[in-house]
Amino acid sequence: MMVLATRYGEGPVLISEIAAAERLPRKFLELILLELKNHGVLQSKRARGGGYSLARPPDMISVAQVVRIADGPIALLPCVSRMAYHRCDECLDERSCGIRLVMKDVREATARILESTTLADMIRRSEAVKAGKDTLSFAI
Repeated sequence: MMVLATRYGEGPVLISEIAAAERLPRKFLELILLELKNHGVLQSKRARGGGYSLARPPDMISVAQVVRIADGPIALLPCVSRMAYHRCDECLDERSCGIRLVMKDVREATARILESTTLADMIRRSEAVKAGKDTLSFAI
């Protein structure tokens, strides 16, 4: 996604270019790109000059959208997931479960960061770090 965000507006990018730039196996990348396309985050063009491109500007695509499509729920446990809730089989009292209470806080903090961060933000941060103008700290 970073490759496509960086090259937004330049036309489609070949899968082979993305795979080489990110050092990813082409077949693995194809599956992810197809899933992102099916969810409307990417668009594709076939034939000469074809490839993948973002369906919206990088500042309109949150990291949370991409993570949820590519990896599934943000929550580390199903009992705190908003998208894929499932009570833990071994849990006796979900309301007072200490693990669940902490994992809910983790999910909330993680979701807040990922939902408020766009692909454009990631590019800006990466460029700032490369230029020595920023650190990798996050404000929660």
